[in-house]
Amino acid sequence: MIAALTFDLDDTLWDTPPVIRRAEEVTHAWLARQWPAVAQRFDVAGLAALRRQVAEEDPARAHDFTLMRFRTYRRAAEAAGYPPEAVARGAFAVFYRERNRVELFPDVLPVLEPLARRLPLAAVSNGNADIHAIGLGHVFRHALSAREVGRPKPDPLIWTEACRRLGVAPRAAVHVGDHPEHDVAGARAAGLRTVWLNRSGGRWPGAERPDAEIPDLTALPEVLARWGLARPAAGPEPSPFPSRG
Repeated sequence: MIAALTFDLDDTLWDTPPVIRRAEEVTHAWLARQWPAVAQRFDVAGLAALRRQVAEEDPARAHDFTLMRFRTYRRAAEAAGYPPEAVARGAFAVFYRERNRVELFPDVLPVLEPLARRLPLAAVSNGNADIHAIGLGHVFRHALSAREVGRPKPDPLIWTEACRRLGVAPRAAVHVGDHPEHDVAGARAAGLRTVWLNRSGGRWPGAERPDAEIPDLTALPEVLARWGLARPAAGPEPSPFPSRG
């Protein structure tokens, strides 16, 4: 019986590249107004290249996207002769606000809200999105990031910790995500069942296939119903299926 669910965030619940691209452009425009020498020295692509360099210098913490961006803005400020702490704090605040302005895929809330009334849900992500700022705090009981646990997916640790917090054994949990390695292979290694969310209709690239493949989240309740859902501890049992009326 399935007793809990975990979900990836970026590219599973929203389209991430446009979000990051806009956030970087808005941050660069802010830098041009507030700290113009930084923007003159580094365009958007230049800041991205600097961030990659910063991550390469500290591979043990390259999964901490918040730290890497903060260090990038510090380094850029130092190169431009500005106070690094003030620039980094301001620039990251702008970036992070924009990073959390996402447009959920239309199937997200109609599926996750009924499921959250039936089972505990946790978000597990390599990114640094804030589920509360995005408007998903009422859906997820827990949210874990690679930064918090110290290792990025596909390392199994994030699912082990998620299951511990949810109070379920990994074999009683299902993970849903878009990435064959980071989501499917990682969750499988942790002992969870896996659902590959294949929104693009691509071919499975690996050898060992996921336990299920779905084109969008509306197909998820049917998969879970086949596997069997644990009953709530008490109270009426809401339907895990979105209304079709």
